[in-house]
Amino acid sequence: MPVPRRLLHLRSLHRRIRYSHTSIVRHLMASAEPISPSNTRVGWIGTGVMGQSMCAHLIRAGYTLTVFNRTPSKAQPLVDLGAHFAPSPHALATRSDVVFSIVGYPSDVRSVLLDPASGALAALRPGGVLVDMTTSEPSLAAEIAEAAAAKGCVSIDAPVSGGDRGAKNGTLAIFAGGEESTVKKLEPLFSLMGKVNHMGGSGKGQFAKLANQVTIASTMVGLVEGMVYAHKAGLDVGLYLDAISTGAAGSRSLDLYGKRILKRDLDPGFFVNHFVKDLGICLKSVRIWGLLCLAWLSRNSFMCPLGLMAKVTWALRLLFWSLNDSTTSLFFLPIPEN
Repeated sequence: MPVPRRLLHLRSLHRRIRYSHTSIVRHLMASAEPISPSNTRVGWIGTGVMGQSMCAHLIRAGYTLTVFNRTPSKAQPLVDLGAHFAPSPHALATRSDVVFSIVGYPSDVRSVLLDPASGALAALRPGGVLVDMTTSEPSLAAEIAEAAAAKGCVSIDAPVSGGDRGAKNGTLAIFAGGEESTVKKLEPLFSLMGKVNHMGGSGKGQFAKLANQVTIASTMVGLVEGMVYAHKAGLDVGLYLDAISTGAAGSRSLDLYGKRILKRDLDPGFFVNHFVKDLGICLKSVRIWGLLCLAWLSRNSFMCPLGLMAKVTWALRLLFWSLNDSTTSLFFLPIPEN
């Protein structure tokens, strides 16, 4: 059946509007003066273990920050530094030119950015930028980018790696997906948190971070298993860690977590539930691509039952779980009920 001329006209008009919105964003991002504290208002959604330190770097650099967190008390340290608190992501976006988000799960990302009533995008002015730093679904990153473009805005997916120490020290690895020109425009902000790497179009930042998580999972499990082996062999485990750190077994995980494990430092640098979430997203891709990665499958099923220590870095939890039947006292630490 022939398509009515009126419908063809509407489709053509829709395409022109979408192209016009994209062109407006590109023009604004290209022609505006460089981002600086004097011309850019920043919004920050999510002030947890990572977000609080990352946001603090921007405040100390002189940027005007508006923050939102579902638990307002967790944002109070940033308010004490000079940030303004907003009652919702929507209210935050009305006061922001660039909105960062780093929350827990893809459902949280969808809620804080895309909810038509309370989400940030609904209130962001044309030319505004969303930067989601949550480790999330690549398909959701592409969906957000499309929704932003339709509104005359732009979105970048920019998950990070480096843990709580990287966030505190401003040394995070940032994996950015989206238009390269926008990523370069945001460099003054990214540089305060770490080193940004442009990985490709929308969603590619998420894919890079997920591949990063697969690599880390294997590295961290190898670290704790090596420590258990060294202990059972009667070695001084601290001396053992120092000895292997300069050889082929040296790794970022060893540098960050080896001594913390020995000291029984249980402060969370990354919640295990979030790591399970990340590997779960990886497994979706594995199934779609038809890859056979038994290590990922076993790792995911192995970690899921470890729900007793929700606030402990997962590498530490894995170590103590592995040693729970130990008859020695050097490493043994009972698993708490909560």
